[in-house]
Amino acid sequence: MKYTMMELIWLFLTYSFWGWMIETVVGTIKKKKFINRGFSTGPFCLVYGVAAVSMTISMNELINRPVFLFIGCGTLATFIEWITGKLLEQLNQHKWWDYSGKKWNFDGYICLQYSLLWAVLGVLTVRYTDELLVAVFHLIPSFLRDILIGLLIAGMLLDLLASWAAIFQIRREMPAAIRWNKKVGVWTQKFALFIVGNVERRMAKAYPVIFEKVPRQAKEGKFAEGCGFYKLFWLFLIGAVLGDFTETIYCRLTAGIWMRRSSLVWGPFSIVWGLAIAIATALLYKDREKPDRHIFLVGTFLGGAYEYVCSVFTEIVFGKVFWDYSEIPFNLGGRINLLYCFFWGIAAVVWIKILYPKFSVWIEKIPLMWGYVLTWILVIFMAINIVVSMAALVRYDMRAKGNPADSRWEYIIDEHFDDTRMAHMYSNAKAK
Repeated sequence: MKYTMMELIWLFLTYSFWGWMIETVVGTIKKKKFINRGFSTGPFCLVYGVAAVSMTISMNELINRPVFLFIGCGTLATFIEWITGKLLEQLNQHKWWDYSGKKWNFDGYICLQYSLLWAVLGVLTVRYTDELLVAVFHLIPSFLRDILIGLLIAGMLLDLLASWAAIFQIRREMPAAIRWNKKVGVWTQKFALFIVGNVERRMAKAYPVIFEKVPRQAKEGKFAEGCGFYKLFWLFLIGAVLGDFTETIYCRLTAGIWMRRSSLVWGPFSIVWGLAIAIATALLYKDREKPDRHIFLVGTFLGGAYEYVCSVFTEIVFGKVFWDYSEIPFNLGGRINLLYCFFWGIAAVVWIKILYPKFSVWIEKIPLMWGYVLTWILVIFMAINIVVSMAALVRYDMRAKGNPADSRWEYIIDEHFDDTRMAHMYSNAKAK
């Protein structure tokens, strides 16, 4: 069953609220006092909403295969929980939760007990509660639905902004930032400090460890030091190019033909590979000294979940199937298979242990000023390239369904990226 965007937003908000209730009740029982859990201060725990909606979108095709649905929901939700923990740790170098004391845990962020619980909740979500919640949504008058959704989204965004400010302790910089009107600035500053201060106190009660100070390392003045935006962008770019070349050569060796494997209309860039390299580096950067088996296990599950999500996303957005593993044993919906998941694990070990240190050194050798200028030129180019490629793929699908161009951008896309050119550039893509 497919859901509209408004229905998915409703599901996201509802499951986020339910998640907040679960976390708050459990936290309150453990601490024997009221504990408001979650990143945001309001009654939303976003990781539950993200996990539930992700399962709704990507696991619906497995609804009549309960065993695979159970495995898929558990894996996807565990993947999201692990990524969320890793990303939150990047904010202030602390774990927001720690399952290290539980048996069968991994990295302190996930454990077998909660993965099984996620799987059960996922099956209930996809098979039963989604339709029930959507039915309730449609019982609300349409004009009230729009107002309710708008208010909840606006409140959540403001709440997230305040929580973000609390994490980065923005209040230290506010006096210098508010200068446009002394009187208004004073009251705005006081109000902002009041809001952020309350958020900080709430977070300190729920997650006391995250406000512990971490000693800062002195910077040497090199370009793209550590594992920040500039380093990750260059790794994304390098990974996209290497991925395109790797797949092109692989197709030549296995199928005997030269096949264009780029995701974009301009240049040899495989976005799936580039994002995989950047995400894997960000998530495994702190674990790079751990044993190979640790990296392999993470890479196997991370790569499989990532490839599955990418397959679902491209099919939903572009109406095309870009790869199909239905003929390979131990596949899941033709989107992933066990052998290639192992390849992801091996690739993670090779990347983190061997290739990443070399590429990191090379990137940091780029002159400081040239590095910043060249990075932003490439960021703009890649952004335009991605937007144009998405527009071309959308129109390619629309033309296949017999929808003529009726706006200026559609005429431009049809003129420069007709069916012949698109079929050549995306020769491996099949209609949904």
